[in-house]
Amino acid sequence: MTTASSIDPNAYRAIWRWHFYAGLIVAPFLLILAVTGAIYLFNDEIDDALYAEQRFVPVHVQHVAPSRMIDAALTAHPGAATRIDLPKADDRSAVVFVTPDHGAPLRVAVDPGTGRVLGSTVYARTLVGFADEMHGSLTLGTIGDRIVELAACWALVLIATGLYLWWPRSRRGLAGILYPRLGARGRLFWKDLHAVIGLWSVLLIAFLLLTGLPWAGIEGDLLNRGTAAIGIGYPEANRTHNAPQSVTMKSALGEAPWTMERARMPTSSPSSEHAGHAGHEMTMAVRDDAAVAGTDRIAASLARDHHMTDAYRLFLPSGATGVYTAYTYPDQPQGQRTLYFDRWTGGLIREVGYADYGWAAKAIELGVQFHMGNYFGLLNQLVMLTTCIAIVLLVISGIVMWWKRRPAGRLAAPARAPHAGIRGAVVILVIAGILFPLLGASALAIFLIDRAVLAARAGLGRRPGIRHG
Repeated sequence: MTTASSIDPNAYRAIWRWHFYAGLIVAPFLLILAVTGAIYLFNDEIDDALYAEQRFVPVHVQHVAPSRMIDAALTAHPGAATRIDLPKADDRSAVVFVTPDHGAPLRVAVDPGTGRVLGSTVYARTLVGFADEMHGSLTLGTIGDRIVELAACWALVLIATGLYLWWPRSRRGLAGILYPRLGARGRLFWKDLHAVIGLWSVLLIAFLLLTGLPWAGIEGDLLNRGTAAIGIGYPEANRTHNAPQSVTMKSALGEAPWTMERARMPTSSPSSEHAGHAGHEMTMAVRDDAAVAGTDRIAASLARDHHMTDAYRLFLPSGATGVYTAYTYPDQPQGQRTLYFDRWTGGLIREVGYADYGWAAKAIELGVQFHMGNYFGLLNQLVMLTTCIAIVLLVISGIVMWWKRRPAGRLAAPARAPHAGIRGAVVILVIAGILFPLLGASALAIFLIDRAVLAARAGLGRRPGIRHG
């Protein structure tokens, strides 16, 4: 082991100071992410328990046409239909997404065997929906998304600095390193708990952070663009010179598999007789009975020609040049498929599947499903739940440690170490700042603020009449 004398105390104090401030800033957000993430891991189970009457139906031999389900939803809730999710099992309901004439968007559950409306929910007002929005953006939109991304980036700094502080130096034995000292009391107990939990969970926490960042606004966009630009992201078919100059899939539909978010939507080609039947590039949901009726033809084509009969999401076209978009989003991403159909002819325009993705996109899609606890069922959920619990315990133990060591009324931050030999750590931080721009920008801002405070103090100390001693 490294001896204590070989460790620069100034370097240790400087790293501890970074760890302290990073933890103090991001702790509440990590707590929110851990709790909401734990809830969302069991989203289906929670919704099944809370909305069983809307999610389960008697098993039927045959299902009514999709258009009939959509019409039933629109009769119960007048407005415009944007999407229908076909059931993933014989005893499950279909869900029609409705933008009503008045009020918030609805998810309307329909019995696929009878076409009967079972009920509706406003997603953001459900426990799972609230957890989902809190986890992604703190319910604050773009600003919240940036805060979450910043917290995730600085959590990576917490991991790196925490490992440095944990690293055994002059200690003998494994107590307090691999397991807590059983006789420890007070702050020593919390210190051991913090260190040991961090050690055993560090890889899983880092995995959660890294696999969550592709969904972040800045890092995710850069990653998507970067992997696509060098041919390892979304398929080349969507990057050809004659690709339709339309909106991206995420912009058009509101959601998409990560790989396909920036893929340009193809367009339908209306004839002169169709051109006046629907608005071009409509910016708001408008009831389109022709598009609703056309879902039956698309569903028949999906079943007959593409062997898709259930568990897919079908988005209705928007405007005369809009397309029907059907995609599967299974727990194992190898089954992802996205198909686009011309709204007027019903013909297939393009199909993209997991096999078409670049290797980086495939890896990210796999990571996302592991992150959400989907890939290998209950065991995956429990592993991720354990990681969320570890984050909660790390935050609590870190706060208790700080509270126990701080004098009353003081922040008690580790003292600044002006001559610390941490060039290696600075180089690592610079590289991380390049890879994660929001981290880099915030680290630069902190550095400049720190310099400004020091300069102000120095100037104050040189003012006439101020004595030192």
